[in-house]
Amino acid sequence: MQKRFKASTYYFNRLMLPVRLRCLGCSGCFILGLFFATTCPLYAAQTQPALIPALTPVADWKNLTYITQAFSEIALKNEYDVAKHRVRKWRIPVRVFVEHQVGDRALHTQLVQMHLAHLAEITGHDIQLVDTLLDANLHLVFTRQSQWESEVMRLMGPSSAKNVHGSVCMAKFALNAKSEIERAWVIIPVDQAQMHGKLVACVVEEITQVLGLPNDSEKVFPSIFNDKTPQDLLTGLDFILLKLLYNPSIRAGMTAAEVKAPLQILLEQWQRDGTLIHADKTVRQGQLYPLLGY
Repeated sequence: MQKRFKASTYYFNRLMLPVRLRCLGCSGCFILGLFFATTCPLYAAQTQPALIPALTPVADWKNLTYITQAFSEIALKNEYDVAKHRVRKWRIPVRVFVEHQVGDRALHTQLVQMHLAHLAEITGHDIQLVDTLLDANLHLVFTRQSQWESEVMRLMGPSSAKNVHGSVCMAKFALNAKSEIERAWVIIPVDQAQMHGKLVACVVEEITQVLGLPNDSEKVFPSIFNDKTPQDLLTGLDFILLKLLYNPSIRAGMTAAEVKAPLQILLEQWQRDGTLIHADKTVRQGQLYPLLGY
């Protein structure tokens, strides 16, 4: 869950320097005990790989088998281990406190509010901003590059701090024994993110990943979870993965074998009622899309 550099185009005031900026990206994740964080080295490739070789991902992501495999890839795996993970999601309401250590407080709060509202609408989960850290279980910090490493150390610990180099922003979550997410942290060094044209991307990807979609994979396209592609806002596929994860039939702690049947039922239903067909259009109803010129 670390944001790296990838191709993108934004047109939004102070969010981007310069207006058109090409970057490359990578992110990864590893788990230590019940704590989750992410990291990975830089690279400069861009591909559009498929989980099903016969499919063209851009055109064919709505294939039910493809979506099922994408869910397994993003929700049930971590990039830097080979363990078999269970479904991880929030059961309790998500309460987000934003700590501002830099300027543009109103702008940063607006970005977070817009994305949280979109996530709450997609998932049906209770996600809200709060005014005090005491009331929060998701702590988001807007800081600066000079404090980047010390802030990661303070909130995420030394195992995460040693992986800040080459990363633009970082997130981490903590699980209970039932694989339910109970706490999470997101740290965004604003000047560093702006330098790489990734401020909005950091807000979108890191907050989304701490909802329980922690893996990054080159096999899943189009998606914000594929760091070799230019997606910086949620795609139709990301929309479907979030809806799947937070459907009541998908419970925290379920294994890959246990989620197979409910996934199939949901996807067949959404294929019939048009949810899949209209997913790319539906996801663009989020407030960030028109704000950024989409």
